[in-house]
Amino acid sequence: MSERIFGEINGISIGTTFESRKDAAAAGVHKPLQAGISGSKDDGADSIVISGGYEDDSDSGDAIIYTGEGGQDEKGRQVEDQKLARGNLALAKSEIDGLPVRVIRGADKKNPFAPEVGYRYDGLYAVDSHWHEIGKSGFLVYRFKLVKLDSELPPNKLAKEIELISFPAGSDNPKRTIAMSQRIIRDSKLGKKIKKLYGYKCQVCSLEINTNAGPYAEAAHIKPVGKPHNGPDRPENLLCLCPNHHLMLDKGVYMIDDDLSLIGIEGKLTKHSDHDISIDHIRYHRLMFN
Repeated sequence: MSERIFGEINGISIGTTFESRKDAAAAGVHKPLQAGISGSKDDGADSIVISGGYEDDSDSGDAIIYTGEGGQDEKGRQVEDQKLARGNLALAKSEIDGLPVRVIRGADKKNPFAPEVGYRYDGLYAVDSHWHEIGKSGFLVYRFKLVKLDSELPPNKLAKEIELISFPAGSDNPKRTIAMSQRIIRDSKLGKKIKKLYGYKCQVCSLEINTNAGPYAEAAHIKPVGKPHNGPDRPENLLCLCPNHHLMLDKGVYMIDDDLSLIGIEGKLTKHSDHDISIDHIRYHRLMFN
């Protein structure tokens, strides 16, 4: 079995269309020919297909409320509760490990962001959260909120229809501004490797958080990756932390000395023998808050 690919597929750009699920599978964008979720409970989910198969789905282009799999009969009707298993558990795993998910939209007349025919690759999304609730059919369903990782939104068929409506004349020279948002797409494999190295235990407090999708920890950058700091997304700039100590590090509640003892709180940073932590990045972090 070939390695599961999280992120972009070489040669496939956003907006690439496919006539069928078989063509999308051949391109490596979404391997299953029928299942809407591609993934496993151990690896996470690498891609999903949205094609109007679930009545509880909601799509606003840059954010998707996606209904998990299971509990439907051969006619697509929800007839029993869904379970946090198989593809649903894979999506939950992608959430806690911060793995990007490829989104493929299939033709759906009810969805203004869906293509007219066939299937279209619409980019990478992050699984922001998941929960379960009673769906429209009265059965328990799992729901996943996915948020786009870049600013390129899919075409909106509804917007095209609105453009045909006549409006009163406006200014010939309106002021224009261009609003763009950028998100840094980090190497999810790298963060996952660091967390596995420490057994998902915080390097500050040794806390291990267990969720219904597996253990949870956060990969924290010592030198921030965003502007103006431009820290690298490399192992020597990463720590495995619980959410509390990640936030405290980012806000300068504590810092790290050259010998890995903590400044501002008691304790010393746990360090695995296979993990080289950059002293330069530690010093940079101290300078940010000293």
